[in-house]
Amino acid sequence: MKIRDVMTSSVDRVTPGTSVVDIAQLMKKNDVGSVPVCEGDKLMGIITDRDIVLKVVAVGGNVNSISAKGIMNTNVITATADQDVHEAADLMSKYQIRRLPVLEQGKLVGILALGDLAIEKIHINEAGDALSDISQGAHHLN
Repeated sequence: MKIRDVMTSSVDRVTPGTSVVDIAQLMKKNDVGSVPVCEGDKLMGIITDRDIVLKVVAVGGNVNSISAKGIMNTNVITATADQDVHEAADLMSKYQIRRLPVLEQGKLVGILALGDLAIEKIHINEAGDALSDISQGAHHLN
């Protein structure tokens, strides 16, 4: 099964100039912990709720004056829509991520959440293993 078969294709995104407050509000509204940062359809980075806490709140930063560009992660692990879901589960486990941006020809076309893998019974064990690795902080980078 391909990633395109289970990914979410309607993805809210922010621009590099979006304020941290607006990003946090979007996360709350959509009940998500990460948001892609794009210029048009081109993925520039990703911001997690953890980024906001550690890079802004914990250091006493002014949430009203800091934008996505200042705290986004630019080294983003991505997949393509044509990749197999088993590969996606392996990537998510290896890099300890719960949401994987999906690109086609360099453009953001969707997002694959760990829960999307669990929808298909065949992938429940892989999704569970990936979540277990992520939750335990197992780091498989070599």
